[in-house]
Amino acid sequence: MLEFFMDMIPPTSTHQQRGCAFRNGKRIYYDRENGAAEEKLRAYLAQHIPKEPFQFAVRLEVKWCFPIKDFQVDGEPYTKKPDADNLCKALLDIMTKLRFWNDDKQIYELHFGKYYSERPGIYIKIN
Repeated sequence: MLEFFMDMIPPTSTHQQRGCAFRNGKRIYYDRENGAAEEKLRAYLAQHIPKEPFQFAVRLEVKWCFPIKDFQVDGEPYTKKPDADNLCKALLDIMTKLRFWNDDKQIYELHFGKYYSERPGIYIKIN
């Protein structure tokens, strides 16, 4: 088991956000610049890389804790962008590249949540 909390203001951009443009009359899609968000996650996650990647089935729990801005209360669901699935995909891709596990297909169960919190950051628990 591996469990940790990364004290940070979680990034709100993901690599799933794509742009669209027209060139020579054709529509093209491109990845928007979000390297800073990915690098921030990579730097925080790098401090928690296991000595050996998880080899077998993985149960993962992730909680994104966004700072309280207005009248929210601690633990209230965060229902703004980015979408949960995009946050999840970005995080899992980075964790796979950092070798938390051999392949993200090993994840058989995923519990994911977005919340407002007095203590912003990202909580991760791997079983």
